[in-house]
Amino acid sequence: MSDVVELAEARLRAALGEPDARAAVTFLGTERIEVLRFTGGGAGPDRDVVRYATLGMSREPMSDPTSPTADPVRGPRAELVLSVRAGRADTDKALRPLAVLAASPQVEGVIVAPGGSLDLGEPLWPGAPFSAVLVGEPGGLVEDLELDEPMDPVRFFPLLPMTPDEAAWKRVHGAAALQERWLATGTDLRDPLRAGVDLG
Repeated sequence: MSDVVELAEARLRAALGEPDARAAVTFLGTERIEVLRFTGGGAGPDRDVVRYATLGMSREPMSDPTSPTADPVRGPRAELVLSVRAGRADTDKALRPLAVLAASPQVEGVIVAPGGSLDLGEPLWPGAPFSAVLVGEPGGLVEDLELDEPMDPVRFFPLLPMTPDEAAWKRVHGAAALQERWLATGTDLRDPLRAGVDLG
């Protein structure tokens, strides 16, 4: 299914421009995951945003780990996109952690979906106040990639970094409630140095 990965890369390039860096990571027993970096995309408030997108996660569909047999064709497919403001932190060190998250369906049987959480257990980059991310709704930044039947489309999920307190609060109150808090306080989710939102 390497053609799926090629199509996913073409969709990323169409939406985000040419990548200016890429790194490949291979974990034991998994296919290679690449992380592409896109900078300088757009004008206005997005001009200082750097985006990191995984490539290779969509090679195989995600499957329920409790299922006795995994369907090699049907099932949800995804790639991950992290957007942060450039120059404020060493966010390029997020490449390997992002590859770890992208490999989680292969390694742990995780099915990534909007409103879900992915937890690294360590900072997203050195000194980052975030070790977990909230999976956002796809289709806004990078449109879904439709594939030939019976394959499901590839969806490009934005990742929203969460502080440990926010991640814990989200587990109790849900993703929608946390997003409402972020919205109500005007939280800049792309700020790599932001403090956690007031959850009192």
